[in-house]
Amino acid sequence: MADANRADDRLIVALDVPNVVQGLDLAARIGDAVSFYKIGLGMLTGGGFALANELKAEHGKRIFLDLKLFDIGATVEAAVRGIAQYDLDFLTVHGDPQVVRAAVAGRGGTGLKILAVTVLTSLDRADLDANCIKPGDIAAITLERAAKALEAGADGVIASPQEAAFIRALPQAKGRLIVTPGVRPAGAAAGDQKRIATPSQAIADGADHIVVGRPIWQAADPRAAALAVVDSLK
Repeated sequence: MADANRADDRLIVALDVPNVVQGLDLAARIGDAVSFYKIGLGMLTGGGFALANELKAEHGKRIFLDLKLFDIGATVEAAVRGIAQYDLDFLTVHGDPQVVRAAVAGRGGTGLKILAVTVLTSLDRADLDANCIKPGDIAAITLERAAKALEAGADGVIASPQEAAFIRALPQAKGRLIVTPGVRPAGAAAGDQKRIATPSQAIADGADHIVVGRPIWQAADPRAAALAVVDSLK
């Protein structure tokens, strides 16, 4: 447990590796430099729940389960009720108000934080057009979705760094969390992310936590890469 207490939990490292074995190996290589990990859909068939439980129970890490749940209310509520048994920290759902309300009901009195996805950071206006999303500026749409999700009871939102400052200024965002993926250290490749910022800029713009994946887990020395990100936040 002590190693988790020394790390800066504003940094969440995405464990976007194929299976539990590689996830545990990566966490061991990073050691006490990181206290918070994200496990997403890509890891589920490789034992993502087992990895989440082991990192939480055996290593004292905080866990962000990034499943982006979306379904009818009863199904979302049941799914979240099951997940809430595992004492994890964050869970994502789509930011549609009815989905958020169902997730909050399923969470019940546990400490699981429900985070609403606004607009995926891999999307731009052309993608929204292709998906038949209403016309308008992508930042304005993100802001509107964030406000509706927070009004529906979300503990926070997922949004690109480019929208963090606008969301932080919302009255509904007072005391709520903003978690920003699409964060890339200076000089790192953008990859499939289109709306990005550096770690320090994302925090300065109002994010509580930043999510960094490939620039850390693909590095020759993931621990050093994580420490460099943390150092940039100071």
